[in-house]
Amino acid sequence: MSERFDIAVIGCGVVGLAILRRLAMSGLKAVALEKGADILSGASKGNSALLHTGFDAPPKSLELKCMQAGYAEYLDIRQNLNLPLLETSAIIAAWNEEEKAKLEGIEKKARANGVNDVKQLSPTELRIREPQLSRNALGGLLVPGEHVIDPWSAPLAYAHQAIAHGAKIIRKAEVTAARFEKDAWHLTTAQGEVTARIVINAAGLYGDKVEALARTPSFEVKPRKGQFVVFDKPAAKLLRAILLPVPTARTKGVVLFRTIFGNLAIGPTAEETDERENATTDTATLEKLKARAIEMLPALKDVDVTALYAGLRPATQQSEYIIEADEKQNWITAAGIRSTGLTGSLGIAQHVSALYAKHFGKLPKKLPPPKWTPVPNLAEHAIRPYMKGGEIICHCEWVTRGEIEAATKGPLPAGDLAGLKRRTRATMGRCQGFYCAQHVSAAFEKAKHGAS
Repeated sequence: MSERFDIAVIGCGVVGLAILRRLAMSGLKAVALEKGADILSGASKGNSALLHTGFDAPPKSLELKCMQAGYAEYLDIRQNLNLPLLETSAIIAAWNEEEKAKLEGIEKKARANGVNDVKQLSPTELRIREPQLSRNALGGLLVPGEHVIDPWSAPLAYAHQAIAHGAKIIRKAEVTAARFEKDAWHLTTAQGEVTARIVINAAGLYGDKVEALARTPSFEVKPRKGQFVVFDKPAAKLLRAILLPVPTARTKGVVLFRTIFGNLAIGPTAEETDERENATTDTATLEKLKARAIEMLPALKDVDVTALYAGLRPATQQSEYIIEADEKQNWITAAGIRSTGLTGSLGIAQHVSALYAKHFGKLPKKLPPPKWTPVPNLAEHAIRPYMKGGEIICHCEWVTRGEIEAATKGPLPAGDLAGLKRRTRATMGRCQGFYCAQHVSAAFEKAKHGAS
C-alpha cells in the first residue's frame, strides 16, 4: 500500500476505535488494523456493558480520569449517534456485617472521586427499591449514575464516525512485523504493508506481542476470563438497579444486572488463563453463578437460562492503565485496559490525543463540524425495526431481514457471522440459533454475495 498515514492504530476493539475516531476527527490521516474478520473480535466482544461513574476506581488514577471523561462524552454524543442508555442506577449490597461495615468507606471513596450523589440504604429502603431482593441483604449503597449501555453499537458508531472523517479500517490485517525507517513505521500485514508516521498499540489481548515488534514490552498481558449466565427476558422485571457486590482489591466481583437487550445476567468471574483467543465456559462455574443469582433474587428460580458466554480481559501485572508515548520511537501504547474499557474508551482517546499533541505535533484548535453517523437501535426499551414491520428472521430477538441486509452494506459491513450477530442480535436469543441459524446464514450470504 503506497499510501502513507499520520497514524496507524493496531487493534479494533472499543479502545482502538475510540482513538481512531478522536484522531480522525482531529484531521489526522488515520488507519486501523484488525487481525480478525471484523471489529470487536477480541476482548471487546464479551463484557458486562455497564457505564461506570468511577465511584470505586483508584483515586487520582489515570483510569478514573479516563472513565469520567469517557462517561461524560458518551452522554454528550449518544443522541447524535443513537446510542442507547438504560438508566438503572446501581446498588452495592451488603450480605453480612463485614460487608456492611465497608459501605461507609466505599461511600467516602466515591465522594473523593467526585461521585457525590451516593447514598446508603437501610434494609427497608433497599426492599422498597428492590422488592424481589432476598431479605438477607443487610443494606446497601446507592450509586444513581451507573447505567447499562450497548457494548457493540457504541464502538460500531465510533468506527463509522471515524470513516466519515476519512479514516480507513482494514480487517484480516494482523501485523506480523514492523520496521522504522525514514521517519515512519512500515507494518507488515496480511493485507500488505502499511506505512504510518506514528503507531498506536491498542491490541488488547495481544498488546504485549505487538509491543515486542517495536521495543521491549514493559508489561505482560495476563488474560483474565469472565463467565456470564444470561436469564430469559421475563427476569428483567425482577430487578431495577445493577446489583454490585462489595468489591475486593482484585475484582469488582460478580454483578447481577439487566442487559440493554432485555435480559438479566450475572457475571463476570475473574479467572486467570493463558488463553487469548477462545473464552470457554464450564458447567460447574456457571452453576455457581446461577445459584448465586437465585440466592440474591429468589424469584429467578422460576426463570430459564437463555445463554452462557465468556469474555477475556487484557489484564497485566500492573493495576493501572498503561498509556504512554515514546517520542523517540514514534509510538503510543494503550494497554492493560480491563473491565472499565467500555466506559473509559472515549476518555482514553482524549488522553491519547493529548499525548499525540504533546509529543508528535499540534492538533487543530478549531475542528471541522462533526459528521454524525447514527447506528440502528438494538436496545429492548427503545423502538426496534420489527415494530415498524418487515419479515422477521430471528424470532427470539425479533431481527428482521432488513436489519441483516443493512448490516452487510455501508462503509463497514459485517465481516463474518459473528460480526453480523453483534450488529443485529440474530441467533442470540432463547434458541441460540437452533431454529433460525440456517435462515440467518442464508440471508447473510444472499445479502452479502447475492446468492440464492
